[in-house]
Amino acid sequence: MLTGEYFVMDGAKSLAFPTKYGQKMKIKSARGSDLGWKSYDNEGNCWFDSQISLYDFSPVKTNNEEVSEGIRQLLRNAVRLNSEFLNNWKAFKIETHLEFPRDWGLGSSSTLTAMMAEWAEVNPFLLHFKVSDGSGYDVACAGADGPITYEYTGESLHFEEVDFNPAFASNLYFVHLNEKQSSKEALNYYFKKVKGKKSTAKELTQLTEELLKAKKIEDFQKILCTHEEIVSKSLQKTAVKEERFKDFWGCIKSLGAWGGDFVLAMSTENETKTKKYFEDKGYSTVVPFNEMIINL
Repeated sequence: MLTGEYFVMDGAKSLAFPTKYGQKMKIKSARGSDLGWKSYDNEGNCWFDSQISLYDFSPVKTNNEEVSEGIRQLLRNAVRLNSEFLNNWKAFKIETHLEFPRDWGLGSSSTLTAMMAEWAEVNPFLLHFKVSDGSGYDVACAGADGPITYEYTGESLHFEEVDFNPAFASNLYFVHLNEKQSSKEALNYYFKKVKGKKSTAKELTQLTEELLKAKKIEDFQKILCTHEEIVSKSLQKTAVKEERFKDFWGCIKSLGAWGGDFVLAMSTENETKTKKYFEDKGYSTVVPFNEMIINL
């Protein structure tokens, strides 16, 4: 999500991008009365391994109770939405394969929800809202072929694909902060601590609409720097550029839960100089915009 941040929960129009890196699921029939579930990272290492009871979807055995509970909730609610899903007690072997490092935070939970919904033949948003307090923008991205705008009111949602292919895309970079933030904890902070949400959401909607019209990188940076200032003030948190990159020559915009995952860096310098700046500060994962985003 580039614009809107947490305020999408209060009606802000968000600009969001599906990434080229995703997640795949393989489902095979098996013998027995359990679901065998294994999850692999982008290097082929199995990080989650569980046998799941078809009776109540609890783990018969598992190496991660927290992940098992998340899968249990997905399965239980998929059945509630489609009573014929898994009603024949047929066993399966399931594998999920990430195409990006687990600490990148590119939406492994939302893509899993989307894949589960497809398998169960249910609406992915209905499934999402049964297991999550999030806005659902990432579920929309999981099924999108390109950039989208997303609006959520709490009672309804609207999203549509938009034409976003700026001439200055080669000047944009995603930089990983070597940390992964909890979206759940970030939302809890937003719900409990932030005031004036509705008015801030309206300001951010206006900035999203202006951003979609920006033709020059100078205008693009100005809009996103303004966005960063508004969100920083509202959250009462220091903006990432002020905190980590004071001497960087371009705008830096926080993404997702502030303080972790990725930021967007805007640079008028060449790629070599830009990457060296971040690498010298200990941030070695610098991904050009065009390598990350679908349909550019």
